[in-house]
Parts: sequence; structure tokens; C-alpha cells
Amino acid sequence: MSGTHASLQKCQIFGKQPGASLQELKLVGLSQMQKNGCGRMATPAKIKLLFPLKVEANVSGIGKKVNGTKVNGTKVEMGGKKNKSSLEEEEETTTATAAGGQPKSSFSSTMPAGLKAYAQSPALQAMLAALANVVLAAEKQRKLEEIAGKTEVPVDALRQGRLVEGKLVYRQTFVIRSYEVGADKTASVETLMNHFQETALNHVWMVGLAGDGFGATHAMIRHNLIWVVSRMQVQVEQYPAWGDVVEMDTWVTGSGKNGMRRDWLVRDYKTGQVLARATSTWVMMNQKTRRLSKMPNEVREEISPHFLERSAIKENNLVTQKIKKLDDSAQLVRSGLTPKRSDLDMNQHVNNVKYIGWMMESIPSAIQEGHELETLILEYRRECSQSDVVQSMTSTESSTAQAHNIEAEVEMNGTAAVNGEERTAPFPSGATLSSALQEISNASRIGPLQFTHLLRLQVDGAEIVRGSTHWRLKKPFHHNAH
Repeated sequence: MSGTHASLQKCQIFGKQPGASLQELKLVGLSQMQKNGCGRMATPAKIKLLFPLKVEANVSGIGKKVNGTKVNGTKVEMGGKKNKSSLEEEEETTTATAAGGQPKSSFSSTMPAGLKAYAQSPALQAMLAALANVVLAAEKQRKLEEIAGKTEVPVDALRQGRLVEGKLVYRQTFVIRSYEVGADKTASVETLMNHFQETALNHVWMVGLAGDGFGATHAMIRHNLIWVVSRMQVQVEQYPAWGDVVEMDTWVTGSGKNGMRRDWLVRDYKTGQVLARATSTWVMMNQKTRRLSKMPNEVREEISPHFLERSAIKENNLVTQKIKKLDDSAQLVRSGLTPKRSDLDMNQHVNNVKYIGWMMESIPSAIQEGHELETLILEYRRECSQSDVVQSMTSTESSTAQAHNIEAEVEMNGTAAVNGEERTAPFPSGATLSSALQEISNASRIGPLQFTHLLRLQVDGAEIVRGSTHWRLKKPFHHNAH
């Protein structure tokens, strides 16, 4: 037996189940205990074991035995070399009952006398009790730290998300898939918007507020309410490419008396570089009447503990003025856009991400090929259903001074200096500004560009979404093949 001595520094915890019991504790090393978050309270440094043991401890303190004997919250099985005819069979059939609730032990007659005496010794029982107390105290400390926000909540393995910063921020990682990129192998703004929506819903789920609706909380469901987005602003500094891993943070705060604001911050997972920022405002709608609703106190009390006063977009970059309304004089119009069934969300209206694609339908393809979207602002006016026919309208904004100057110079002189080079008008006299921009974009890239958009019902002109977009020249794309 002398060669089997080991110290408490050979203790390892495995099979730990939070919220249930510490089902199996194997004595193999204190360093491994520390890796599992149980090292802070493990102060007894040199408790010697005379043979290998397998320990089971129940957090609630029920059913704790040593070879069938209840000892201060720990059950011990003899380890080492066992054979079916002696120790293993004896452990399976061991019982411990005694009058007055006092435990007693039943041992096989084949068990060595010395081993039996040691198993019954007060020294072993005291050592096992001390070990169990260390483990249980460490588990209690871990839970206290988790409640205090000092440790992160366990990762949701399927969603790859977790709560951080005192459980007020939801963080999730994504890999940019091949079907989420365009011809230049970079993600589109629609890809980012879809991930914004996914993280928002996962956030509600992880904090325990998700009901059976599309992000609706339990209190909202009782009041027959759903969330609808009223405004969205996205700033993209760099689009991730195919195969890139991005990390997305999202959080919420209040917005006025009846609204909620949700922000997002997107970073490159490897470098930490900020790729995009977004902010949005949400209001409540009655699911039956389809009318906007005030926020009930019950809902406010439910969601306000999760508010974090922080802005993803700096205040000086936040565009707050309303977007002007376009009319029939819009320079570019695309009619006959119809929703497909796959465009509907769980609230039975067209998903807000679909509107972006419709807005792009009225922008000349030559401009989209030479430019990339830098800033997007959307103001949502009404729902769109599957039976609606939509019209997409676009005009250049007056602040796009460079485009106007080019058009004026070409009309006056027949040529214009574009990016330092003289260009002769490739379009006939009297051409519109939109056609001039398209032709110039084919000949040489210009930028930045700025457009105003409107999606409206084709039948009566009712507004669906107003939009504003800012475009910059595309940078040469360099990315390793996957």
C-alpha cells in the first residue's frame, strides 16, 4: 500500500452538471480542479490518499456514503484493481441501514482485513468529508460569481452565442458562407441585416424572455403584441469576405416612452477590427388590429432589467433628420415588384430585410458594380403583405455635388474631368442625370454617391419604406481562396 500514496494535488473534477449534482469526482490533480473553476476554495494542499478512489458527491447532501457508510456528504467506492467476485460485486449489493438512522457497513468476507479497517477509519472519513466540502464550496462560489456577473454564462453550443458584460450583451460568432456573398466574394448588406435579426432573436431567447412569437416576450404575448421596426441605420466600414469569421454584439435600451432601441457592433473575430455598426428603433403593434400600441407597464418591467445605455454609432454620426418623400418625378423607377411566400416572416408580413433588395432594384447596375454601400438609413411606414405589388423609386440627393458638377460640365463643354482624367460625354444631349451617372460610372468610377429611395404600393402610392443610401468606390478585393 505504501506505493499508492497520492496527495490532493492529484484531483480532477469531471462530469460536473450545473444545477444538478457533481456526479463524479476523480482524484487525479488539483491543477485540473482549478481549470474547472474549483480551485479558489481548494486550500487543503496535502491530504494523502492510500489508494485510488472514485468519489460521488450530491450537492444537496442526500445519500452520501463511504462504501455504504454515510460520511459527511461523500460516497466513496474502492478503486484500484477490482475483480467481479469481490469488491465490484460487493459494491453493487452493499446496503446501509441501521436503527435510529445510524449508518452501518456491510463488507465482503473476502476483503483484506487491513483494507476493511482502513475504509472504516475516522481518518479516511474525515479526509473525504474535507474533500467534499472543498468541492461544494467551490461550486457555491462559482454560482455566486455567475450571479454577480463576474463570469460568463455557459456558451450555447448550437447558436455559438453567450451573454457577456453582466449578461447585458449578447455575443455570437458567424462564418460567412458562400451563399451569403456576391460576385466579389464579399458579404452583402442583406447578409449583415439577416445576422442582425438572428442575434436579436437569440438574445431574447437566451435571457429567458422569448415566447412563441417573433421575438415577442411572455408579457407581450399575453397582451397580443409584436415588435415592429420603425427605423434602422447601418454603417459599414468593411464588408467581411467568404470564409471570414465575424463576432457580433447586440444589446437593448429604452427609446422614449413606448419604444426600444437595439444596437449591434460587428468585429472581425481574429483581429478585433470593427467592420460595421447599426442601431434600430422598435415599437409595438397589436397583432390583431395591426395598429401601433403603447408599451404596457408589465412589458416594460420585463425588459428594462436588460437595458444597457450604450450606442454603437457615435452621436455625431447618427442621422436623425427625416428622409424626404419622393414623388412621381423620381429619376429611377422599378415597378411590378411582388413578394414571394418565402419573403414573409413569422408575423405574416414581408421581412424588413427584403425591402433593401427592392430598393437596390432601381439603382443602375453599373453604379453597384463600381461602388459599395457605406451607409443605409431606413424609415418603415407600413406593412407589406404577400398580395401587394410594390414600386421602387430612386433619385440622387442634392448633396451629391460631384455628380451634379460632372453633369453640368459635360452639358456645357462636352467634356468633364473625372478622377483627374478628361472624359467626353458618352451620352446624347439632354440625357437625364441618372443616365449620365450610369454612363460615367461605366467609363470611370466616381464617388461618393448619395441616393434617396421610396418603396410604395403601386396601386395607391401608400408609403412602405423611405430610405437613404451613401455609396463609396469599391476597393480592390484581395482575399485568400478557401
